[in-house]
Amino acid sequence: MTMKKIVIGIVTLVTAFTLTACGSDEKETSTHENMEMDHSGMNHSSTGEVPEDLKVADNPTYKVGSQVILETDHMEGMKGAEATIMGAYETTAYVISYMPTSGGERVENHKWVIQEEIKEAGDKSLEPGTQVTIDADHMPGMEGATAEIDSAEPTTVYMVDYTPTSGGEVVKNHKWVTESELSAK
Repeated sequence: MTMKKIVIGIVTLVTAFTLTACGSDEKETSTHENMEMDHSGMNHSSTGEVPEDLKVADNPTYKVGSQVILETDHMEGMKGAEATIMGAYETTAYVISYMPTSGGERVENHKWVIQEEIKEAGDKSLEPGTQVTIDADHMPGMEGATAEIDSAEPTTVYMVDYTPTSGGEVVKNHKWVTESELSAK
């Protein structure tokens, strides 16, 4: 009978340690993902709607419907992915840093928000260091956030559909990639 109690005690301890270890791993992963604003679990598809005053590019390097290769890594699974051009527009693209309105860590060097997605922008290109309000919802907590302009680049921006190289669903109408972040297929 004593041997039976010892075996039951050992089995109970092993089960408790196993359950505790599983619970800790799950908590650490969630905290880690939230702290770094991990985009890998997000599907950055959009409706394809663009600001009314956004100018369609007259003669873009990559025409709507053409196939390209993504040469950027804004998110996991982008670099090297095959994409289809869904829209090409002339604007100024900005790299911004901002505190999400939904809380969490500050997002640094987010690429890209365009001129027409910044409330105070008007027609003039904004200088680095300018404080602005974002009128885009590319990510949770972005719309209405106060941001700082890190850099500005007058360019053609593209909206693309692509299948991540890491697997998962097709991302539709992803906003935005610049001409320098694409190559011909």
